[in-house]
Amino acid sequence: MPYYMKLGELPAKRHVQFRRPDGALYSEELFGTDGFVGPTSTLYHIHPPTQVSGWKTLYVTRPEYVEREVMRMRHLKTTPMKSKGDPVTGRVVVLGNADVEMAICVPAEQMGYHFKNAQGDECLFVHYGSGTVHTMFGTLRFRPKDYIVIPKGTIYRIEFNPLRDDERPAGLTRADMPLGKFVAFETANGSHILPPPRYLSKKTAQFLEHAPYCERDLRVPEVPLTFDQRGEFEVRIKARDCVHSYVYGYHPLDVVGWDGCYYPYLFNIDEFSPIVGKLHMPPPIHQTFEGHNFVICSFCPRVLDFHPEAIPIPYNHSNIDSDEVLYYVEGNYKARRGIESGSISLHPQGIPHGPHPGTVEKSLGKTHTDELAVMCDTFRPLFPTKAALELDDPHYPESWRADHHAPGEKRDDGGAPNVWT
Repeated sequence: MPYYMKLGELPAKRHVQFRRPDGALYSEELFGTDGFVGPTSTLYHIHPPTQVSGWKTLYVTRPEYVEREVMRMRHLKTTPMKSKGDPVTGRVVVLGNADVEMAICVPAEQMGYHFKNAQGDECLFVHYGSGTVHTMFGTLRFRPKDYIVIPKGTIYRIEFNPLRDDERPAGLTRADMPLGKFVAFETANGSHILPPPRYLSKKTAQFLEHAPYCERDLRVPEVPLTFDQRGEFEVRIKARDCVHSYVYGYHPLDVVGWDGCYYPYLFNIDEFSPIVGKLHMPPPIHQTFEGHNFVICSFCPRVLDFHPEAIPIPYNHSNIDSDEVLYYVEGNYKARRGIESGSISLHPQGIPHGPHPGTVEKSLGKTHTDELAVMCDTFRPLFPTKAALELDDPHYPESWRADHHAPGEKRDDGGAPNVWT
């Protein structure tokens, strides 16, 4: 989506005759948004993309949020989640609002159909697993720590490779996680998930020199592109807060060529080049993508602040306009105790938050961090679902209930009254 590309066979001009080997015309499709003034791509199908039948509504997708009046810090432990469904039906929404929905997926089986989200863009962060996303724009081969950005309206099917035992988290069996695990962010307000505008040239849309990643880091669709098959192929379409089933009389990935600026792509979080400073830098330096009223950030291993008296972990802060969600991937997140791989922390707007008691002193003199986490900041409150409550650690808000003590100071409380360790 960030820059122009093309793949496959194309005619010399748009909207001109382009014929198949049998002499019939390929079917041109302008694929875009915002009423012909947003990003678009032009695709050429073997068969008319309008030939569908058998439509029916399968299930409702609108999340049910609970505890909407409750405002407290939360810690969700997602490691115990059992595998279920496929890479679409297995998504479990845990947090969301009118702008974005955050889901966790531990798929138990492969997709037996193709899928199109006609409601919003999707950004999938792959924690465990590898495989292929077969799309109408071509093939994307993903690996762990990839962001998979899928713009609204793209027809695709995710195929995971079976997860090897040495790729699975310790303590989990093949039944617990047969294929992998990913976090899904989906726009609920119709906006697009894009690189931050401040990273891009206003004149050319090229990534600028100060950006923490650039075009070379993006992996775009590849061949195989075209599947020329007849039969009955199910395409499930998410629209109107429901998933609908349609039947195509030909393979839905029948595009022989396309060009434009609207397409899915991959970006691996290890390709993010963190911005560092002499003193601690605020979270926007970690920003990777954004949609309307939310941002997605990558906290990656990096050199820490190099002022001789720097405190290298986050200061206490009240981000009055934002809820902050962190999904912890791996490493040692030095500002938090009790966090594990797969944890989700939620710090709502209006409540100051920062490092746990004792972690500031322990961080002094550290020169680098090995933390890896994905953050989503929203500009409207996030609400949990019933599924989130099942993963919630009720003791988390108590984990800050201790004061600072001077190094070596004798304490009369027997230590921090921290029941969450």
